[in-house]
Amino acid sequence: MAFIGKRRLKDLLLQSDNRVCADCGASDPKWASANIGVFICLKCCGVHRSLGTHISKVLSVTLDEWSNDEIDAMMEVGGNASANSIYEAFIPEGYIKPGPDSGHEERAKFIRSKYELQDFLKPSLRISSIPTKKNSLQASFSRKIMDSFRSSSSSQNVEGMVEFIGMLKVKVLKGTNLAIRDMLSSDPYVILALGHQKVQTIVIKSNLNPVWNEELMLSVPRDFGPVKLQVYDHDTFSADDIMGEAEIDIQPMITSAMAFGDAGMFGNMQIGKWLKSHDNALVEDSTVNIVDGKVKQEVSLKLQNVESGEIDLELEWIPLDH
Repeated sequence: MAFIGKRRLKDLLLQSDNRVCADCGASDPKWASANIGVFICLKCCGVHRSLGTHISKVLSVTLDEWSNDEIDAMMEVGGNASANSIYEAFIPEGYIKPGPDSGHEERAKFIRSKYELQDFLKPSLRISSIPTKKNSLQASFSRKIMDSFRSSSSSQNVEGMVEFIGMLKVKVLKGTNLAIRDMLSSDPYVILALGHQKVQTIVIKSNLNPVWNEELMLSVPRDFGPVKLQVYDHDTFSADDIMGEAEIDIQPMITSAMAFGDAGMFGNMQIGKWLKSHDNALVEDSTVNIVDGKVKQEVSLKLQNVESGEIDLELEWIPLDH
């Protein structure tokens, strides 16, 4: 079923209007806003993420798992041309959209005006009226727009406009000898946080040595800090219990990746290292490597502020031009 859904999505991406970013026109977009229904490039994807998921839920066409509902929503909209006929219906005469090489500030201003402020939207769709059950794109969009903006009255949920320099893919591999938080075991899951972003794995029931092999994505801002990792025990009837935490220093990886530039030009090799020390959670030194044209790093962390437990991860750096 998942294969069929992904095939539908890739077929939609092959439409001529979807072969360029809906916002800046960059070729070969690999990202999408599932709730808006547009395909976008990585540079615009960073701006979309900063708007918050209640406005734009960003997913990778190739890297992320899509639900059937998300794929159906994309199919219903029909692609970039259909979406832009709504969201760009009233662009002022002489207004110049950002291009593939536009700077972050120009790009962010346009995307915010287009989706968050709805400056170019058809006036009829700015009114929160109950749409009729017609199978029209306008009715569909009116419903989507109402739903996505209903929760945006509190500005506390909206990240500031942040410039992103790339994406970090974190594959949460496994946990070892995790702490007991229930009678005999725990139901662990992992949360990763970077800036205002938070992503989490699924819960694995009754397992102190869980295997997730789950990929999570984070946008990396220009002024990034460490990725904060926390492990929790899921409880149905009470607050989830903490099972340890650790910080991941991504500076060595990003510095090495940027120094080498296009990793695809190099063979497999080590390009950097994060050293184990008394003030970090590393089990052992962690090397940054180019593997098959990708910058990757395997990390083993000893969980802090807990009696036991280790977490194994694989990091991959995805620069803006990919």
